[in-house]
Amino acid sequence: MINKLSKWVKLGGFSLAMLAGCVNAIGLLGFSHQAVSHVTGTVSLLSLAIINNELSVASHLFFIIISFTLGAILSGLLIANSAFKVGKRYGFALFIEGVFIYLAMHYLNSSSHIGHYWVSAACGLQNAMISTYSGALIRTTHMSGLFTDIGVMIGSYFRGLPIDIKRLNLYLLLIIGFMFGGVIGSLTYNSYQFTALLLPSLFSICLAIIYWVYLYTQATSRCRNQQVDK
Repeated sequence: MINKLSKWVKLGGFSLAMLAGCVNAIGLLGFSHQAVSHVTGTVSLLSLAIINNELSVASHLFFIIISFTLGAILSGLLIANSAFKVGKRYGFALFIEGVFIYLAMHYLNSSSHIGHYWVSAACGLQNAMISTYSGALIRTTHMSGLFTDIGVMIGSYFRGLPIDIKRLNLYLLLIIGFMFGGVIGSLTYNSYQFTALLLPSLFSICLAIIYWVYLYTQATSRCRNQQVDK
C-alpha cells in the first residue's frame, strides 16, 4: 500500500512521464516510427533485420539497445538504490539526461545516427532512475507495465479484493503525463523537427535545478529547526 505519497513525488512522476512521452513521440515521428523510450520494439526490429540479412540496420539497432543499457548502468552507478531515496544524485542524473538529449538533438540535426544512441542512453538512464516508491513500481518511460498492473487490480477487484486507490491514481497520473508529453512532442516536431528535442532537454535540466533547490531548502529548514531546539 502507498501510505504516504507526497505531492512533489506525484508531480515528479508526472513530469518524468511527460518528458519520456515527449521524447518518444519525437522518436516515433523522426526515427522511422521507432520508439526510443523503451527497447521492446527495437529488439523485435533487430530480430527482423537479422532474418532479412540487413547487417547495417541490425548493427544500428544493436547499438541503440547497448546505449539504453549503458544509460541504465550509469543510473546504477550514480544512484545504486532500487528504492527511491532522497539525495543529490537524482538531480545529477536528471542533469545528465538533459545533456544527453541535447547531444542527441545536435547530432540528429547534423543527420548523424549517433543522435539515436544519445537519446536511447538518456531514456535508459531515466528508466532506471526511479524504480520503487513505497512498494509501488514507478515506470515513466513505458506504459505497458502500468496498464498490466491496472488490469490486475481490476481483475482482483472482481474477485472481491480491494483496489489500492492511491496506487491506481499514481498509475493513471503517469499515463496521463506520458500521453500529454506525446502531444507536446508531436506538435513541436511538426514545427521544429529534431530541434524539438531542445524542449525535453531543457525541461530535464530544469527539473534537476528544481530538485537541487528543494534539497537545499529542506537542509536549511532542518538546520534552523536544530538551532531552535538548542
